[in-house]
Amino acid sequence: MCAFISSSFAQVALKPGSVVFTDVTKAAGINFVNVSSPDKKFIVESMSGGVALFDFDNDHRLDIYFTNSHTVEAAIADRPRPPSALYRNRGDGTFEDVALKAGVSDPGWAMGVAVGDYDNDGFDDLYVTCFGPNRLYRNRGNGTFEDVTMKAGVSDPRFSTGAAWGDYDRDGRLDLFVSNYVDFKLSDLPQFGRGKLCQYRGVPVQCGPRGLAGAGDSLYRNNGDGTFTDVSKASGVNDPFGFYGLGVMWTDFDDDGWPDIVLANDATPNYAYRNNHDGTFTEMGFALGIAVDENGVELGNMGIARGDYDRDGRMDLVTTTFADQYNLFLKQNADGSFADVSRVTKTAGVSMPYVGWGTRLFDYDNDGWLDLFVANGHVYPQIEGAFPGAMYRQRKLLYRNLRDGTFAEVAASAGAALSERRSSRGAAFGDFDEDGDVDIVVNDLDGPPMLLRNDGGSKAGHWITLRLTGTKSNRNAVGAKVTLMAGGLTQVSEIHGGDSYISHSDRRLHFGLGAATKIDSVTIRWPSGAVEKLTDLPVDRIILIVEGKSSKQ
Repeated sequence: MCAFISSSFAQVALKPGSVVFTDVTKAAGINFVNVSSPDKKFIVESMSGGVALFDFDNDHRLDIYFTNSHTVEAAIADRPRPPSALYRNRGDGTFEDVALKAGVSDPGWAMGVAVGDYDNDGFDDLYVTCFGPNRLYRNRGNGTFEDVTMKAGVSDPRFSTGAAWGDYDRDGRLDLFVSNYVDFKLSDLPQFGRGKLCQYRGVPVQCGPRGLAGAGDSLYRNNGDGTFTDVSKASGVNDPFGFYGLGVMWTDFDDDGWPDIVLANDATPNYAYRNNHDGTFTEMGFALGIAVDENGVELGNMGIARGDYDRDGRMDLVTTTFADQYNLFLKQNADGSFADVSRVTKTAGVSMPYVGWGTRLFDYDNDGWLDLFVANGHVYPQIEGAFPGAMYRQRKLLYRNLRDGTFAEVAASAGAALSERRSSRGAAFGDFDEDGDVDIVVNDLDGPPMLLRNDGGSKAGHWITLRLTGTKSNRNAVGAKVTLMAGGLTQVSEIHGGDSYISHSDRRLHFGLGAATKIDSVTIRWPSGAVEKLTDLPVDRIILIVEGKSSKQ
């Protein structure tokens, strides 16, 4: 079977462009515009742009939530904020903005978004991070949301960016981690271009993050009664060093069945918090090889992704980074540590000119091997044309997995939309048109987003998508680990409650299968610790699996 799959890959490889991403934003009726200052004189104007793909109305179609930005000038003048948007999927390739009707159009100066059913009522709730108080919107189940932030106790006056849901104490209820960025006050603005920390290659630019104080991070424990308790300090994840937190995910990096935390920190070492099973965490970033690159250099980490790119049964890690640095590609070793293989995978060099944000390891061509997408865009408009190669708006990167431990950057042959220069930020991934391949939505600053429809992926290989529902576990099954065997090869994946750059992708797990026409087995380790195994599943369909019932639809 391995040889047969390899033959299938050779056939695809001879046809570059057989899978393309088409920009269908306008055709889909999406007219959202992310509004920010054109000059970006302050760092708070550069960091917004989260996006979520989730089914808010339970009609089995993916809807889209875009966070919107603001400007310092408008905020000081107390002018109205640009609205965020919730686009309901009509099921015919078009969307309608229902944010105002749903009650989620004005969360504040919005940054990121995380989706999770924190009350286990079967409807996904929405957490929006902001510069200023964050917002928790409880889904009423009737197409509208209720702002329960103050009642729940999860507001925060700081400059929040990333957020992710995860059940760290395995009590069946989703807890919430929030990363905060810098201490930034409208009443005490840093002076644009003043000093070495406010210049880039001699060009005056916005100040930060270096030179600004870090804001600390938060962990909220779900009490099960609609409220949360701030356990940041008691659990050991409150960021005593004041690093600059951005993309975050809950992921079981030591494979012990308990969710850990990996946090991408900008211009400071990354955090890797190991779950001690007693409500506390131990920071292991340097010990595991996650904190810095192979030269011991701390990077400007933005987005975060995890997946088993080499199919050795261990999930690897990617963080996107600032220009003049390479995106950090970390392979997990057999002993649980990570090794910087950015150059070995041939993903390092091409990424150097770009500032990377939203990202994911995903199988865009359904060949059974994870590929890599990175959305890019600089933070300094002032650099455009200031020196050779300087670009503020930047193209996207798409790396195809060559199955030998290396990748080829193929964006130029994967549709004109990927080569269009934008100031991109968050990216979310999911099959919005239900045709069997993974699509992408990107939130771009100072303009419209991109809804990138995958055209050809479902024809390039077979696939299966698993939708898991917890019973003893949290209903979203966040933290579940799935091992799939098909065609003589094994794939592993896990369900996340937020990742990429301050964004949220479809929780359903999509597996490309190449030429395989049946699933030999699917083994699920639920967040509760229970293990179930299903065999002889069909391909090219979405399958619902309910914990403890082994029921399939």
